[in-house]
Amino acid sequence: MQFWDALADVPADVGPTAVTIGKFDGVHVGHRAVIDLLEEVAAERGLTSAVVTFDRHPLAVLRPGSVPRSLVSNRQKRELLEAAGVAATLMLTFDDELRNLAPAEFVDRILVGALHARVVFVGDDFRFGVRGSGTVDTLRALGAERGLEVVSIDDVRLGGGRRASSTWIRELLEAGDVRRAGELLGREPAVRGVVVHGEQRGRELGFPTANLAPDSEGYVPADGVYAAWVTVGGTTYPAAVSVGHNPTFEGVPEKQVEAHLLDVSIDLYGQELTVMFVDWVRGNVAFEGIDALIEHIRADVVRTREVLGLS
Repeated sequence: MQFWDALADVPADVGPTAVTIGKFDGVHVGHRAVIDLLEEVAAERGLTSAVVTFDRHPLAVLRPGSVPRSLVSNRQKRELLEAAGVAATLMLTFDDELRNLAPAEFVDRILVGALHARVVFVGDDFRFGVRGSGTVDTLRALGAERGLEVVSIDDVRLGGGRRASSTWIRELLEAGDVRRAGELLGREPAVRGVVVHGEQRGRELGFPTANLAPDSEGYVPADGVYAAWVTVGGTTYPAAVSVGHNPTFEGVPEKQVEAHLLDVSIDLYGQELTVMFVDWVRGNVAFEGIDALIEHIRADVVRTREVLGLS
């Protein structure tokens, strides 16, 4: 996949393209449906499929106090778009210059001027340009003057008729429902980070854990214990994963991600590790003593094996 993180980096000979525009946070099943349509039309018309997205949520600039936490990092988003088959991605810096572009400037500089777009796919609620003054009708009018076809796409709706959205996925992750969130994402929700040294309590209890650095990528779900798959160095292992502070011990920082890999003992310090959450096992509770904690960890491992189909 060709990738540019600045308008000036787009080659002059790119395209012509079929384009879709959006935040693409999570690259979930709704986004994938749009990308599939984009690629189909691009193939039929001999165009290059391209995504225009942003390096941050627009609210980070428009209303900083109302910014939702991102489901994926920019690196993860780029990888997911490439895996979806997109030929090119332009990730624009959403700053004051971009937010203040008039609708016609947005179309002329980005869609027509840089990407040589012939068709663009947008949702019915698409807004662009200064103060969101551009609508789908605005885009159609501008496109008609520039040889740019505008296609309005329907939302993907799932069980109960609710629209697949990043907001819904966040709600599920906050509730610990990683299995349902995975259905909306089209894959297991994942967190990726470097393994750092912890308090060594897991090792002392007989269940060593790999602790992810606090600045890990991805959306960490609700506190609890989860069945998961862990990938490191190209190899995937089953794991029981604890999220949150450890209520049995005092002074442990909140929102730790600790993965206990099953049936292996390997040195992971300093390595990048990806945790793919499969299902909820239990919530975090404070146990009456170390023996009770060990007993429950053993039960967590048994349940994890069942969830992952290993028992």
